[in-house]
Amino acid sequence: MNYEESKDKLKKLILARIPLIIFNTVEKERVLKMLKELNAEAQSSVFVHSMSSGMYDLNSGNKVSDEKTLMSILAFIAGDLQDKKNVTYLLNDVSGVNDDSVLTRFLCDTIQLAERQSSSIILVTDSNIWPNLRRLGMEIELSFPNEDEIYNLLKSFIGNYQNNITIEWDDNNYKEAATILLGLSEAEIKNTISILIASGQITKNDLVDLKFAKSELVSNMDGLEKIETDNITVGGLQTLQKWLASKKKLFDVNNKENLKKKGLRPPRGILVVGVPGCGKSLTAKAISKQWSMPLYLLDFASVQSKYVGESEEQLRCALKAAEHVSPCILWIDEIEKGLAGVNDSSGVTNRMIGQFLFWLQECKKEVFVIATANDVSKLPSELLRKGRFDEIFYVDLPNSNERKEIITLYFAKYLNIRVDDTFLNELVTITEGFASSDIEASIRDISYNVVSDNVQITKEYLLEYMKGCTSISKTNPEKVKYIQDWGKERAKNAS
Repeated sequence: MNYEESKDKLKKLILARIPLIIFNTVEKERVLKMLKELNAEAQSSVFVHSMSSGMYDLNSGNKVSDEKTLMSILAFIAGDLQDKKNVTYLLNDVSGVNDDSVLTRFLCDTIQLAERQSSSIILVTDSNIWPNLRRLGMEIELSFPNEDEIYNLLKSFIGNYQNNITIEWDDNNYKEAATILLGLSEAEIKNTISILIASGQITKNDLVDLKFAKSELVSNMDGLEKIETDNITVGGLQTLQKWLASKKKLFDVNNKENLKKKGLRPPRGILVVGVPGCGKSLTAKAISKQWSMPLYLLDFASVQSKYVGESEEQLRCALKAAEHVSPCILWIDEIEKGLAGVNDSSGVTNRMIGQFLFWLQECKKEVFVIATANDVSKLPSELLRKGRFDEIFYVDLPNSNERKEIITLYFAKYLNIRVDDTFLNELVTITEGFASSDIEASIRDISYNVVSDNVQITKEYLLEYMKGCTSISKTNPEKVKYIQDWGKERAKNAS
């Protein structure tokens, strides 16, 4: 429910003199703003209380009570209602009302007194409410600001400084910023923008910083781990990289508007399967860097619990958290391990699969999912149905051109050397059947030897060392062949 919808409902409940109105939100300032706007339309007797200020008359601003605690202010209200009717009391910072206690029973009595006196008590809390207390009134949902509300907030808030700072943003930039800041409270949005204003200028580059500033605000969400993506480079996988470059354009503000008009949503994600060590996980990090979106890891195995119902609840919270930090990349590494046990007697795995697939289908937020898998034999068939993911990619052992690129990349990274084409071709031949990780590990070990044993880098040494390395195609040939056969038949080649 957006701000205007919540405001309209509050107006109706006050006119109906519902004795208890509950706002379960952290945004007490928006509730107060809402009440002020309603009071300006039709002035009535309204009193506001907070722990820091006591209680004051909303119309005159005069303080009527210095009482700070909930118990003491309830006693004040009970006395006030002895000879008053049609009064509204707004109580901010309410806590300790989640169970049966002297406080909650006293609050129930005060609410019943308010009902007899045709008055209303509005509670603003981010805590649970005792069920017996909740039954005495009605609740109003106040969602965080939507895109339109954030857009208007940004235009107004930044506009106040247009004569004092340099502002490079055009209308599309404001719209993009509004999308980025979805899921934050009004106070968090203002604080984030205030940091930009304090720098003396608001530039187009700040839009990238906004994504990561938001990510920092909500980095400790349950079930998600924030992954850093500095200095990430992927060698090869040209088909996958070309596909991703094309889909990145769909997250542009103008293209998103066009998609919305056509009833389409931005891409939801990809499933990347293939031989272990061939760059699937690295791809997730590279996309995060290239798309300038924060990356979060969801470990399916970690959200599973031995208690009935807890696994589903933890997964729900983790997926909700991903929506909260959107736009973002959600990486589910080795998804088959988290979804193993499709035939478990409790049915937990099947329910989690269904829950995830439903979310994947219905999620309206900008969460791009990258699921990776090594053991394709354990992937449930429901996950592979056409339309679940935008595409299923198969990552094979790197071909000769990709091995050239990978060897060149890691020689520069670990040894700070470049090799001529003839020698490079020799290395490419030696490393046939190597996974990307095999090549990296071999070159990294050479770098260790240089540091620890002061080894001199020569062509002979490099060739001899690389010939002595063992690849995954030799250590686990059956598994590699099974994955290759599966991928060639059922997925799009990433190379």
